[in-house]
Amino acid sequence: METNTSSIQTEMAEVLAPLRSVLARLEPNDIPLPEVAGIWQLFSLVRRLAGNGETLLAGRVAEAREWARSGYATPEEWMAAKAGTSVGEARGQIATSEQLGQGLDETAERMRQGRLSPQQAGIVADAAAVNPDAELELCDRAERDSNKNLSDEARRRKAQRSDGDDRARRHHRERRARRYSDADDKSHLHVEGPTSKLAEFFKALDRETDRRYREATKQGRREGRDAYAFDAFLSLVTQGIAGDAATSSKPKHLAMIRVDLDALVRGHVEGEETCEIAGFGAISVAEARALLSESILYLVCTKGVDVVNLTHLGRGPNRVQELALLWASQTCQVAGCYRTHTQYDHRIDFAETRHTRVDETDLLCVHHHKMKTFKGYALVAGTGKRRFVPPGDPDHPATSGSGPGSPRSDGSSPGPAQPPPPEPSQEPPPPSESIEERIGRLRASAQARRRRAAGQGDLFGLAE
Repeated sequence: METNTSSIQTEMAEVLAPLRSVLARLEPNDIPLPEVAGIWQLFSLVRRLAGNGETLLAGRVAEAREWARSGYATPEEWMAAKAGTSVGEARGQIATSEQLGQGLDETAERMRQGRLSPQQAGIVADAAAVNPDAELELCDRAERDSNKNLSDEARRRKAQRSDGDDRARRHHRERRARRYSDADDKSHLHVEGPTSKLAEFFKALDRETDRRYREATKQGRREGRDAYAFDAFLSLVTQGIAGDAATSSKPKHLAMIRVDLDALVRGHVEGEETCEIAGFGAISVAEARALLSESILYLVCTKGVDVVNLTHLGRGPNRVQELALLWASQTCQVAGCYRTHTQYDHRIDFAETRHTRVDETDLLCVHHHKMKTFKGYALVAGTGKRRFVPPGDPDHPATSGSGPGSPRSDGSSPGPAQPPPPEPSQEPPPPSESIEERIGRLRASAQARRRRAAGQGDLFGLAE
């Protein structure tokens, strides 16, 4: 299709004139509060369309070499100077533009329509350039989910077509730690490298952050999690991770690897297979095998016993069920939410069922859990990431008929709640019970719980 350059320049000038006029008259405090959100969204759309135009043209700008004639060392520096942005942002625009030129027509068309932002297009293009079959699915996901969840899925789809060993070697070559100061003299540290090498530190950082958060809560102090993470980071750097690993007999890692059993045996992934450290990212099968010798790993394979219908007669999920839930998702299951600190939520209240099943349990962050508990919001029927709707919505389980009492995913029905037989520890002690008899009863109860836990562990090879 032939493009009339003069026509584009004329139309752009005609668009800019009224936009400048609107900005000249814009006084934020004069905008009525009921209208300000709508006006903001219009400006956001203008920015999205303008950014998409910049990105589509970026590769061509690099070819034109105006940057060289103007005395700049790279096209990124010229673009950053003209747009008042960073060199890194300009570099990303050029990379996306070049990837779009490799036949990613669906992504480019949605950019022209304003359905994708430049950031979303960059995430999609980076993965689709390696795995073209994922382009349509990632474009659809970008329109309904957060950029964080889109990035996680794009990374997974990209890894499906990448050579794991080659990726591991490239990540090692590109490892770096960079420090710098911003305009306010605040120090920054940027670290990147192989996931298998950083996972140990990240897990330790999460544990220390959680510890400091709990300690602060007990003392009545309230700060953001990022603040506690900073304190935890300094503590780990100055004191080491769990002491000196060289003199410790404990395993170095505590994490969960998600891997297809066939890939683990074969030595590499194929097709849609997965090999990753849950919550961190893809690793090669060789890296996974290397970690087995120095780690406590909950190894969850896709070939084995189905854990969905395992029933546990306790309020919270047991360890096997926790692993099954983590396998399904490491974040809140509300579409668009990417919080990783979650709580277990029973779709049917525990007081009614008196049991915990994976197919009746969702992971919700604290914010969405409170909305469900106090405002009646609920996830729509289904599994995985899905919409979170208020009471009265046609898809709300209480309205659609998918709430308590409706069929389960396996076709069975919960029916009326039947309380489980009471365990020995739940029975009140007889009035005449001696201390010796009471100790014996408590021991029997503990042994019964251990036998049940061992039996469930044996199903998945988790029992010792």
